[in-house]
Amino acid sequence: MLPFDEDVTAQAAARIAMQEALEQDVEAKQVAEHIRSLDPDGNKFAGVLRDTIDQLLNGEVTGRYAWNQLFKTEKTHAGTLVEINLQREFKFPDGGDVGGVGHKHPMDYRILGIDVDCKFSQTFGGWMIPPEAMGYLCLLVWADDSKSKWSAGIFRVRREWLNTGHNRDKKLTLKAEHREDAVYWIWRDAQLPENVLFHLSPATRDAILNKRSGQERVVELFSRVQNRRIGRGTVRTVAQQLDYMARLREGKYRARTVLRERGILIAGPYDRHREIARHIGAEVPQRGEFVSFRVAEAMPHHGDRPRVELEGREWVLATPDDPEREGPRLPGVNRDEEA
Repeated sequence: MLPFDEDVTAQAAARIAMQEALEQDVEAKQVAEHIRSLDPDGNKFAGVLRDTIDQLLNGEVTGRYAWNQLFKTEKTHAGTLVEINLQREFKFPDGGDVGGVGHKHPMDYRILGIDVDCKFSQTFGGWMIPPEAMGYLCLLVWADDSKSKWSAGIFRVRREWLNTGHNRDKKLTLKAEHREDAVYWIWRDAQLPENVLFHLSPATRDAILNKRSGQERVVELFSRVQNRRIGRGTVRTVAQQLDYMARLREGKYRARTVLRERGILIAGPYDRHREIARHIGAEVPQRGEFVSFRVAEAMPHHGDRPRVELEGREWVLATPDDPEREGPRLPGVNRDEEA
């Protein structure tokens, strides 16, 4: 056998041993499965990450829409905000203090009676783990706004899986070769709600942001960005007004009224609006999101295209060949109906 073959065999054996150790870690598996049971599709967790990033960007005040526009201190604060906002969403109890005398480290959560520390990084693998957490569980969270991806998993802190800490606090990091097989991944490369402004073309983004007033910017946003989920954070950044949601409502100069004259409807995260979007074949808004789409009254040339009935007439998604004509009102809603 060649030395190369021996190396490959040894590496394979090490991976198998690691997988066995992971499967035998009952607490890690229990905590991971419990978190998944609280949020089977991961939408709540993803929503917390989206809201936390938007909270840091603070677009309503700053007009910022990209992670690289944050100050270094703000990026450092992201981990604390993720930890706090996850605890608020999932109502995890506080964890206990661990570590030796004089080196106590407060764990963030207690899940199923098990202490768990929460570590967030915008760089995959960048989690900074305190030495006091050795032997305990960590909830590792990663989100990359530029890729619209996120992951979360449970990791048992073991010395042989870590790089030695060389920073002032002697924080440890997970070795690159163990980032996949040493973590009980709950969600891996899941879809993060899109940062719409960041992903627009520069020309489209400038056409929106260069409008004179917040109301005009919101109208331009929903006119140019159709059939795409737009979160509250984006609306807040574009409007840059405390009452940014008022820019969407019915009323003179307001987005729903102005755009409806061109056949463009704005569906919100409400059961009736979501059902209309689903039936007509448009993107369906999720919690805290809005979707605009242009409609046309159903005609024979539309064939068997999906349609909905509004104001006593049937409507379909408009094609580029359909002229712009006034559309129907969407049903009235209240906040209790929000998804």
